Amino acid sequence: MAHFYNDPAGGKPSTVGVQMRDFYYAKDAITEVAKEQYFTQLASTTDMPKHFGQRIKRYIYVPLLDERNKNDQGIDATGVVIANGNLYGSSKDVGKISGKMPVLSESGGRVNRVGFVRKTLEGTFQNYGYFMDYSEDSLNFDTDEQLMQHINREMLKGANEISEALIQLDLLNNAGITKYAGKAQSAAQINKTSLVTFQDLVNLTTDLDNNRTPKDTKINTGSTKIDTRTINAARLMYIGSEMKNTLRKMTDFFNNPAFVGVQHYADGTKPLRGEIGSIDEFRIIVVPEMMKWEGAGAAATADDGIHVTGGKADVFPMLVVGSESFTTIGFQSDAKSVKFKIIHKKPGPEMATPADPYGKMGFMSIQWWYGFMVIRPERIALIKTAALV
Repeated sequence: MAHFYNDPAGGKPSTVGVQMRDFYYAKDAITEVAKEQYFTQLASTTDMPKHFGQRIKRYIYVPLLDERNKNDQGIDATGVVIANGNLYGSSKDVGKISGKMPVLSESGGRVNRVGFVRKTLEGTFQNYGYFMDYSEDSLNFDTDEQLMQHINREMLKGANEISEALIQLDLLNNAGITKYAGKAQSAAQINKTSLVTFQDLVNLTTDLDNNRTPKDTKINTGSTKIDTRTINAARLMYIGSEMKNTLRKMTDFFNNPAFVGVQHYADGTKPLRGEIGSIDEFRIIVVPEMMKWEGAGAAATADDGIHVTGGKADVFPMLVVGSESFTTIGFQSDAKSVKFKIIHKKPGPEMATPADPYGKMGFMSIQWWYGFMVIRPERIALIKTAALV
C-alpha cells in the first residue's frame, strides 16, 4: 500500500506516522512600518533644566499698534489722556486712524506719550512612560531568536507615536481661531449641511493674514531637529483621510473645481510628505492618524451622505499651524537633552529579589517628559466640518 502525506495540520495524519514538522518557519518577521510624523516636525523644543519646578514662563511683548496693548500711559497729540492708552490699536478705519496720528506742534510739549505691556506665557510638562516584563524562558525557548530586538523597536516606535498624538491633541485644543462649516455655531450643530466651502477657506485666509501669520512654514527635517526646511509662500492645512472626498468636490466662486492635485503643480514644486494638492492659499496635507470627534455633531443617518457614528455626525478638523506658534517642552537632565530614557534589565542573578528569588524575570521601560506652550494662538486655526462619505 502506498504511503500518503494526507493533511497533518488539518487533523488527517500521514500514513507513515506522526510528522515532527508540518510548517516552514520564515525567520524574517513582518514588522509594521513606523507611522510618519507630521506635527513633531513643526515643533521647536524648549528644554527645562533641573531644579526649577515643572512650569516654564516666558514674556511676550505686545506691539505698540495692537488692541491688546492697553495701558494707563497714553496721552494724545493734544495732551489729553487716552482711555485705553493706545493710539489706534489694530484699527484699519481711515476715520479713526486719521485723528490719532502723533503730530507734534512747533513748541512740542508733553504730548504723544505711549505705553507698552507684556504678557506672560506659561507651560507645564509631565512625565509619560510604560513598561513590559518578560521571563528568562521566553528568551531561551521562543521560536523567534530576534524577539527582544523586535520588542525594543516597537517600544520606541510606540513612544514616538504617543508623542505625535500629544502634540496633535494640544494643537487641536489650543487653536486661537475656531470656525464651523455651514451655519453651525458649535460642533454639536454640525450636520449634512455643515460642509466646508471655498468661502470658508477664503475667510480663514483673511483672519490669518490679519493676525500676521507667516506664509513661510518651517519644518524640522533632521533627526536632531537641527536641520530645517522652509516652505515658502504657503500655509499648510492638515486633514484626515476622510476629508479628501469633500475637498475634491469643492468648487470656487466661478463654480470651477477649487482643488488642484499635486500632479498639476508647476515644475519645480516638490510635494511635501502627505500632500495631495492645494486649495487657494493652502497646501493640503493628509495625516493618516488625524483625530476627529466621533458622533459629536447633530443627529444624522447614513442616508445623509456624511460620516456618522451612533446616529450623530462625525466632526472633522482642518488644522492650520503657523510658524512659531508653539513650542514643546522637554527636560534637560544632567546637562543632557535626551528625549527618551530606556531602562532594560535582563533576567539573571542581579535581578533576584524576595519577590523573584530566582531572578527569572526581566523588564524594559521607556519614559519621557513632554509639555506644550502656546506662543501665538492666533496663528493656530481650526475649521470643524462634516465630511462626505
